[in-house]
Amino acid sequence: MSEHRPTAVIVLAAGEGTRMKSARPKVLHRIAGRSLLGHAIAAARALGPDHLAVVVRHQRDLVAAHVSEVAPDAVVADQDEVKGTGRAAECGLDALPTDLSGTVLVTYGDVPMLEAASLHSLVAAHERSGSAVSVITAHVPDPTGYGRILRDADGAVAGIVEQKDADEAQRAITEINSGIYAFDAQVLREALDRVGTDNAQGEKYLTDVLGLAREGGRLVSAHMLDDLWQTEGVNDRVQLARLGAELNRRIVEKHMRAGVTVVDPATTWIDVEVSIGADTTVLPNTQLLGATTIGADATIGPDTTLTDMEVADGASVVRTHGSLSVIGEGASVGPYAYLRPGSELGAKGKIGTFVETKNATIGDGSKVPHLTYVGDATIGTGSNIGASSVFVNYDGVTKSHTTIGDHCRLGSDNMYVAPVTVGDGAYSAAGTVIRKDVPAGALALNVGTQRNVEGWVPRRRPGTAAADAALAAGAPAPEAAAGGEGATDGTTESAREARP
Repeated sequence: MSEHRPTAVIVLAAGEGTRMKSARPKVLHRIAGRSLLGHAIAAARALGPDHLAVVVRHQRDLVAAHVSEVAPDAVVADQDEVKGTGRAAECGLDALPTDLSGTVLVTYGDVPMLEAASLHSLVAAHERSGSAVSVITAHVPDPTGYGRILRDADGAVAGIVEQKDADEAQRAITEINSGIYAFDAQVLREALDRVGTDNAQGEKYLTDVLGLAREGGRLVSAHMLDDLWQTEGVNDRVQLARLGAELNRRIVEKHMRAGVTVVDPATTWIDVEVSIGADTTVLPNTQLLGATTIGADATIGPDTTLTDMEVADGASVVRTHGSLSVIGEGASVGPYAYLRPGSELGAKGKIGTFVETKNATIGDGSKVPHLTYVGDATIGTGSNIGASSVFVNYDGVTKSHTTIGDHCRLGSDNMYVAPVTVGDGAYSAAGTVIRKDVPAGALALNVGTQRNVEGWVPRRRPGTAAADAALAAGAPAPEAAAGGEGATDGTTESAREARP
């Protein structure tokens, strides 16, 4: 795209967008992982312009902050109280160098599907033809609401008339103005100085520049797009959803054509910045969001949502929610796992069913298979964490870290009260509360002696189903257990009478 490159791109994003009925500026609503404005800026930046200006007004500070986030090199231009696209473009132009020459593109912050390739073809056609103004147009079945393209007897563009200013014959025209233009910079600046607000809306129309260019004997050209979606703007939430669905369809199709198996495209949502390797399978009801990257030959889903995740080759992620985490090569996650930010699972590791992790590094080949919370922890290689374990990382004031060594075998229902370290090769018994460091190769346990009081149920819960079942199984009758004869640990029943 280097042969034809605009000197500047001006993105108009000053409108209020009242039909969205939202406290959020319209251009900041999102589809496919970017704001509407973000999509417009991405297309503009792909052309490599010398200057990029974004014109703002409604909720100026919010929009300007977003521009600074997604395009730090862009100039933010403020539109004043004069309404209209012409005034918006003029404010954008005023924020650029006064000696600007060459091609200036004007686009909109609410047209998210416009592609950089289409903008480049507009610039190329504009410069090859020597036009003063070139406009992207399209034929639509229902042109209501759009400005109409007026052509002269020779078929050349004679001007544009807005819907509210059009007569009956003009409203029947189906070729519409996309609002996306390529201008000769000098023509644009001079024409905007002459554009007034004498129209039904009382606004300064950018479309009037075309008529002024024609009056000056300059060429005005139309650049028609067959892909109508690229010219469609978002005015309300219905259109937001409609364009979001179409953009997602295209993204999913692109990945399938690149070698990714998507079993059910209708229930799969993939953001525009997501990358997926070949031979990966994406199962139904999966969302891949943000800057997520998936390696090759992985299996993702069903019923999985990954946001800003990194998943390596050959991994399997099933019925999982994860964000800002890393899953290693050949690792297995889920079902029903929750990976919170900072989780990192090594190669061939496992995070299993109903496991939650946060700020945790789990080494190669280590497994956390069931019903466990691992927070603020480091687990070495080849270790196994027993079911129903909790890494107790918070004392009500501060969060502390737990370190588990390599090749540990730790029992079920363990509590690791941080800060604590378990050495390499250590074991622990079921039900252990680990409050102090465990040396390498040691067995940690703190289980008391088990005591059985025989005959307690028939005597203390007579008439219950449990008592009847116990008696049928040969438990001592209440008379036999009286006087403590049923206690098998040396403790008399009278000493334990008050205990349930």
